[in-house]
Amino acid sequence: QAAAAAGAAILATSASALSFAPKQAAAAAGAAILATSASALSFAPKQAAAAAGAAAFVAVAPAFAGDVGAGESVFNQNCSACHAGGQNVIMPEKTLEKEALDTYLAGGRSEKSVMIQVTNGKNAMPAFGGRLSDEDIANVAAYVISTSESGWDE
Repeated sequence: QAAAAAGAAILATSASALSFAPKQAAAAAGAAILATSASALSFAPKQAAAAAGAAAFVAVAPAFAGDVGAGESVFNQNCSACHAGGQNVIMPEKTLEKEALDTYLAGGRSEKSVMIQVTNGKNAMPAFGGRLSDEDIANVAAYVISTSESGWDE
């Protein structure tokens, strides 16, 4: 158990430090944990390897992976009055189109940045953090990013 806990801590540190490539970081960190765990627990290398591998997959799973289909429903119920078709009726240049999100969204075009904007609001946009669940916000963020990639139906 101690090796698994230490491995999870090592992996969490490694994965966050190398956030530019989480899959590669997970593989590298998992290999480092496996090597460390296997040598430290030479009496049970297979169990150490299993624990390290399990920790690797748990620690790097994104906490905000949303459901695009559920996000579309949340969007239609809460966002479409101002953002129908990915547009913006209040500030026309700040649409939900890919290029506008790249330009105007604080933190850049990502689910995390959309989640922050939806939760906290900004300028004329109200905060939805008290109105929508974290899951709904993650889902709508996944929908917005996915649809900005594929193109909005006008």
